[in-house]
This record gives sequence, C-alpha cells and structure tokens, in this order.
Amino acid sequence: MIETLTHFFIISSLIIFGIALLLCLFRLIKGPTTADRVVTFDTTSAVVMSLVGVLSVLMGTVSFLDSIMLIAIISFVSSVSISKFIGGGRVFNGTSKRNR
Repeated sequence: MIETLTHFFIISSLIIFGIALLLCLFRLIKGPTTADRVVTFDTTSAVVMSLVGVLSVLMGTVSFLDSIMLIAIISFVSSVSISKFIGGGRVFNGTSKRNR
C-alpha cells in the first residue's frame, strides 16, 4: 500500500514539475524584459533541479546529486553575471585598479 502511494506521488510530482517547466520555458521565450527572463531562468533551474532530485529518488540512486550541484552553481553564476550586465552594462570591470 505505501509503495503504491509513494509511486503515485512521485509520478504526480514529475508531471507537475514537467508542466511547471513548460510554463517557465514559455515565459523565458516570451518575457517582455530581460529582468523577467533572468527571474524565469532562476525558476527554470530550480524546477530542473527538483526534477533531477525526484528522478534520483525514483531510480534509487545518489548519482544525480552531483548534477544538481552543478546546475545550481551554473545558475547562480549566470544570474549574477546577467544582473550585473543589466545594472551597469559591464560584467567584468577591467579598467578599475585595486587599492593596495
């Protein structure tokens, strides 16, 4: 009984995360501003991390947990870079000198 209930909830969560991913991808493509696209990219990466986590539970392995960490790192770095680009137009400030 508990196995079928667990399997039902896992499959339901996969379906819900799949629908959320489709909605996020639609907003990522349509997004009226770049800031909306950045927020949607963060949401999409969170949904993908959740999908990978649920698939890891479904398959009974911990091999996918490294990929969740990699997705989180890439998502964070890209969000910070795009936000800096939106804010000031430059990602790397190569002309400033450090005070030592």
